[in-house]
Formats: sequence, structure tokens, C-alpha cells
Amino acid sequence: MERRKTKEIRIGDKMIGGNHPILIQSMTNTKTEDVEATVAQIGKLTKAGCDIIRCAVPTMEAAKALGEIKARVDIPVVADIHFDYRLAIAAMEHGADKIRINPGNIGSKERIKAVVDVAKERNIPIRVGVNSGSLEKELVEKYHGVTAEGIVESAIDKVRVIEELGYDNLVVSIKSSDVLMCVKAHELITKAMDYPLHVGITESGTLTSGNIKSSIGLALILNQGIGDTIRVSLTGDPVEEIKSAKLILRTLGLRRGGIEVVSCPTCGRTQIDLISLANQVEQVVADYPLDIKVAVMGCVVNGPGEAKEADLGVAGGIGEGLLIKRGEIIKKVPEEQLLDALRFELDHWSE
Repeated sequence: MERRKTKEIRIGDKMIGGNHPILIQSMTNTKTEDVEATVAQIGKLTKAGCDIIRCAVPTMEAAKALGEIKARVDIPVVADIHFDYRLAIAAMEHGADKIRINPGNIGSKERIKAVVDVAKERNIPIRVGVNSGSLEKELVEKYHGVTAEGIVESAIDKVRVIEELGYDNLVVSIKSSDVLMCVKAHELITKAMDYPLHVGITESGTLTSGNIKSSIGLALILNQGIGDTIRVSLTGDPVEEIKSAKLILRTLGLRRGGIEVVSCPTCGRTQIDLISLANQVEQVVADYPLDIKVAVMGCVVNGPGEAKEADLGVAGGIGEGLLIKRGEIIKKVPEEQLLDALRFELDHWSE
């Protein structure tokens, strides 16, 4: 697909927009004031593949904690600010690589200017975020409800306020929990501005519902070449957000690297604990930076044939399994040794 070309923006040591890869974001759910817990969680997210992390900054203590957090992590840190412009200023003074604000709830133009002045002085990008849930009353009335058109007009108004203050180091985010509304809003905003877009379905839900809504929404948006950085918003462990985002990007051909696991659904022929095996294989391969496909099949009847398109595969039998490499059966092993046999092949894959 041809990606939409946008303005390039630097966030810490990362770049988004232009021809740069789509980066994955998440948000910590620790108390930012708790530096140890926050740093530990960012470490786990970084290991999982997170490129940029956002931390809530609801207090001055949280803003001041960013300095120590930033010094101990390896990815850019974004400060998430609502309501109090002084927190945005403090966050930048304590090392935030980017700030996220909604100018509509920051207050007067003078307060917005105070934030922009510091951002301009330090060349810190501002993410202008607008959510459907906080759409201004006058726009709800104008469009007879919350609509994609209203969300886009709100975002354009907020961006214009900052542009009029002489600053255009901006990233724009327009989110809704309504998938199709969110898709339409992104289609509309690409006609109005060329800032890089942070894309996601907000408040999408728990692991199951959130993944389904996010996958549909992000695929419809990204497949049009729209989007420069993404977050899969889930109610749960943020590490799951990273796993899902990586899989969405790989499925769309927008990111390479990492082992893809494919597995068959169980049926009456299954004579191995396939569900457990597939989950264990997924955990095992997570530690290998290989760009290959691994198949997990439930029976020896169709398994070898179905695994032909995979680089490696395992197929279960009665108490035993087959190890398959590039479509050829290379070994038959007891069921309890299948994972070890697979791990051995992965260890020696590049040899």
C-alpha cells in the first residue's frame, strides 16, 4: 500500500511521519509518582516491542518524576496532561520528550501560549488529542450529535490555535470508541492537514472485545495508508497492547520481524492438547528475533500438508508429534519433547 506522506516529527530519538516506520505506543497504568513501578513496567513494554511510552501526569509530583523515569528507560516518554497547564510546563522542564494535551481543557489562550512557548523553546512536539467523548457542546449541536465531522472540526480548531502561536511541531490524534466513526474521521482529516497521526480506537474494551474493535478499526485506517504511530487500547496488561499492535502491523505487511504463529482450530481428530501446545509455542517463540512462520497443527492427518507454507511446524498424534521443516517431516518425538525439539530448531535456525 502507498502510505500517506506527512510532516516528519522527532520524539526523543525516534522519528514518525514521512517514510518512517509506524511506531507502537502504549501507556503505563502505574502511578507515575511511583518511579520504581513505572520504570519496571516500561522495561517490560520495551522488551515486548513498545517504541514510545506515555505516562499520566495528574500531579506536580508525577511531572517531577519524569526526569528520573526518563533517565532509566530506553524509549521516548510522553507526558499525558489534562486541565492544568502548569503540569505540561513542569513535564517538559523535567524531560518529557513529547506532551499530549487537549487545548480545549487547558484553559485560556494565555495558558495555552505559556505551554507552547516552553515547547517552542525546547523543540518538544505537542500531540493535540481530541476524543469523541469530550466533543464541545456547540459542535454536538451543530452536527446533531457526536459525528466524525465534529471530531475533525474540533481537531482543526485546536491545531489552528497552536499554529497561530507560531508552532507546528505537532502530532494529531482523533479517537472514538465508535469504530466506523473513527475510520471516517481519519479519512476526513487527511484532506485537511499533513501532520502525522496517532491512531487508535479509544476505550475499545477488554482483551477480547478491545482486540476485535481495534483490529477492525486500525486495519481499515492503516490499509488506506493513514497513520504514523498506533496504540491498541485495552483494559488489561499493557503488554497485551504491544503484542496486538505488532500482529496488526505484521498482518497488514507494515512491519517485519518476529515469529508468526499459525495454528489450526481443534476438531474431533485432535489427539494432542493443541490449545496448551499452541499457547506454549507462542510463549517460546516470543524470545526469538526471527522473521519466520511457525505452524502448530492438531493431527498427523492434515498437519504436514497444512504446515507446508510455514518454515517450521509441529503436528500432534497420539502421545507423539511430528516436527516439520519447510514442508518436510524431519523428526518424530514424544509429545512431551515437542517443545524442546522446536526450541532446538529455533536455536540453530541461522546455522
